[in-house]
Amino acid sequence: MASAFADIAFTPSVKAAQSLYGSRQANLGFESSEDKRNLLTEREAEFIAERDSFYQATASESDWPYVQHRGGPKGFLKVLDERTIGFADFRGNVQYLSVGNLNANDRISMILMDYPNRRRLKIWGRVRIVHEADEPDLIAQLEVATYRARVERGMVIHVEAFDWNCPQHITPRYSESEVDNLLAPVLEENRFLKATSLSTPKTELTVLGDGPLELTIVGIKQLTPHIRSFELRSPAGDNLPEFTAGSHLSVPVRLNDGEMSTRRYSICSDPAQQHVYEIAVLREKNGQGGSIAVHEQFGLGMLLRCSLPKNDFTLHSDSRPAILVAGGIGITPIRAMAHALQRQGQEFQIHYAVRSRREAAYLEQLEQSFGDRLTVYASDKNLRLNPNTLLSGYSPEAVFYLCGPNRLIDAITAEAISQAKDPDTIRFERFAAMTTKADRPIEVELRRSQKVITVEAEQSILDAVRLAGIDALYDCRTGNCGTCAVKVLEGNPDHRDSALTKAEKERAGLMCICVSRAHSEHLVIDL
Repeated sequence: MASAFADIAFTPSVKAAQSLYGSRQANLGFESSEDKRNLLTEREAEFIAERDSFYQATASESDWPYVQHRGGPKGFLKVLDERTIGFADFRGNVQYLSVGNLNANDRISMILMDYPNRRRLKIWGRVRIVHEADEPDLIAQLEVATYRARVERGMVIHVEAFDWNCPQHITPRYSESEVDNLLAPVLEENRFLKATSLSTPKTELTVLGDGPLELTIVGIKQLTPHIRSFELRSPAGDNLPEFTAGSHLSVPVRLNDGEMSTRRYSICSDPAQQHVYEIAVLREKNGQGGSIAVHEQFGLGMLLRCSLPKNDFTLHSDSRPAILVAGGIGITPIRAMAHALQRQGQEFQIHYAVRSRREAAYLEQLEQSFGDRLTVYASDKNLRLNPNTLLSGYSPEAVFYLCGPNRLIDAITAEAISQAKDPDTIRFERFAAMTTKADRPIEVELRRSQKVITVEAEQSILDAVRLAGIDALYDCRTGNCGTCAVKVLEGNPDHRDSALTKAEKERAGLMCICVSRAHSEHLVIDL
């Protein structure tokens, strides 16, 4: 079965040209595709709704093509159903070239451009011209109430076929509002820097950290208004240590009070790329200061002495399908996983929950690389991920990988319990420690240190232990790695980590003190 696009566009002369220039074999896939590409999906509908212009081509009775630019407010081209789009035809220069052509030949070809993200959608269709006197309700549906322009007629287009183009040779261009959006985080940072006197000027921060792996920042990109990516390479240009999908780096940061610290960031680049690591950092206003320090201090050429890559969120190695679920910045390890699975020929799907497409890091690249394997849930479009639908939509052996906000992980893990899912098939990585409003102060006895400490409701056991002068081991602070695990000697722990196995918790009596607390009022641990 050929796609509708191939049926229309691949005429004998086009096929002959493909053969002449060596692309015939590459284009055969369009002629054996199971997807007709004539039913608009959510992806096309969202793209169309964001456009404020398009180009259309019609043909005259003398066979001459006429290409016209049509513009209006964003969303003036409307999706009426999966086979129909339409727009209000505003009064122009009254030459009526396109209208006249369509009266004789109803065929139309359209190109919709997204210049900032280098995307374009081609649509072929047949046009029906409608007037208010005949179909007032339809004209009212096509009108844009906030746009002051005279509507002369409506153009209703029956979609015969569509196709997405590759981004080659599209020069990014930006509207005034898009430029404002891109500048917003820079202006915000500029205002912050003017209002705040940093203890260490940015120009002095050329080397940070004391880890074994030296990396130089060679590229910085503003992915969204609040997310930046950083490309890291060897200062000598050598290949970097290999990493597996799900790995992270412990990256040194200097907080604004001058304290040196580290933050864990997932390596989100393709594991097959041995010469570069890429991390992406969300600037969190209400965080602990690490992400703000990264955004304000990290610059091109800075040398970071980091940890070696470590993986606490590994993919399974058998043939079971993988379901990758990301919320917001949780896309970082998921992106690397998708590249690895695609290269291995594994079955997988990606579910990406975001506030809006504008705030979705790597969205365009994911759509281009993974196509129908990607489902996006933009809450500003009232599209939300349903844990019940997600978990029940796949075979029992499918393995789910979750990364994102605690509320997303908690909702899906709770649903997995209600569906009696095998715990081994639900794997997750948190970016923040899990807390509850019901947390209360607890008393913890450190048996070997012969100390008794009080852990406040908003405090972790790890933080309280360190404040007491005990040099406890730790790394992630989010319950992902198990580095801080200690033996429980007395009491009933409240396990909140994702690192320890059931046997390690129950038989070995271990708990992760960076996130876990206690059901009992008193806890005795081997520290």
